[in-house]
Amino acid sequence: MELANKVVWITGASGGIGEALAYRIAREGALLALSARRRQELERVTAALPPGTRSTMIASDVVDFASIPEWLAQVEAELGPVDVLVNNAGISQRSLVRDTSLQTYRLLMEVDFFAPIALTQAVLPSMLERGSGQIVVMSSVAGKFGTPLRSGYAAAKHALHGFFDSLRAEVAKDGVSVTAIVAGAIRTDVSINALTGDGSSYGVMDELQATGIEVARAADMMVKGIVAGEPEVLVAEGTSLQAYQLSRQDPTSVYRLFALR
Repeated sequence: MELANKVVWITGASGGIGEALAYRIAREGALLALSARRRQELERVTAALPPGTRSTMIASDVVDFASIPEWLAQVEAELGPVDVLVNNAGISQRSLVRDTSLQTYRLLMEVDFFAPIALTQAVLPSMLERGSGQIVVMSSVAGKFGTPLRSGYAAAKHALHGFFDSLRAEVAKDGVSVTAIVAGAIRTDVSINALTGDGSSYGVMDELQATGIEVARAADMMVKGIVAGEPEVLVAEGTSLQAYQLSRQDPTSVYRLFALR
């Protein structure tokens, strides 16, 4: 889908991949709805958009499901019907299963799985009525195989693939496409903000994250796949890419590779 003059709603737009996508998609000439919890950071991102970009800002928590109709009404009133929904907001994890509370698992699933479903269900009826639209979901190589310390995160990402693969098959005949971004290590604060077993922040930049793909370049790769309407867009290099490829070719070797010793 060409993005010029399209209404694109990006969640988690106050930093990291969401911020980079906002700048990159704005260059395509899109109208942007940007949402995230941090109002000051959203204001910063909005102010940094290319001159002339039409946008609206929604300072909100993505798990405030009861407010979704209000957010959607704001987007439609200020910009028009949503053409592309980018389900980017998410949170990672760094804790062993034995140390992780059920409450933490529930929060991971609420943010990483149920929020994309709720937002998708909100925008989908209009897309189906118009016979056009695109749903984008931010997944991960962790949605293809699990690794230590990320059990809840991997579970949520695996669930995303099951749900959105099913949705893709259902709406293909209706002119609506579904694109899953399968991201490897990208240079963002995702590990710093990750949850530990008790729900507190991990607060550490992983080496893998620190040496990952530069975020603006990753956003460029993602947008190319979105415009092309690809069902999946793999954005991974180095160790992440190698592990992904091995998981497709020899799953048993991946299990052995990641086993803690």
